[in-house]
Amino acid sequence: MTPFGQKLRELRAARGTTLKQMAAALHVTPAYLSALENGRRGKPRKGLVMQVCAVLGIIWDDAEDLVRLARLSDPRPKIDTAGLSPKATELANRLAGEIARLTEPELSAMLATLQRGEPTVGGLKKIKQ
Repeated sequence: MTPFGQKLRELRAARGTTLKQMAAALHVTPAYLSALENGRRGKPRKGLVMQVCAVLGIIWDDAEDLVRLARLSDPRPKIDTAGLSPKATELANRLAGEIARLTEPELSAMLATLQRGEPTVGGLKKIKQ
């Protein structure tokens, strides 16, 4: 499951909206929406995220948070270390090989380390594209 998929599922449940109802409102198939929620599809395009916000009545900061989560929800990210140090390449390769074995506390600690160094814009973490 991706961060976006998890949030979408929570928002749907909180509003009592079924997967089938949500898919119909978004003009997508229930299978696609399920795959998006479960991380079997790539990150959603911004237009779809905005449609989700409209359908669920999400505005302002909550909408920006959903956009941020969508940007962080590519289930198959690629890391280009060309031009970086050998340590950066080693880290990328080790992470790719070991991520499935990391515990939730270990993942949380690593994310906290990365988040400390992120610049913010308006209180939100700035995402490089």
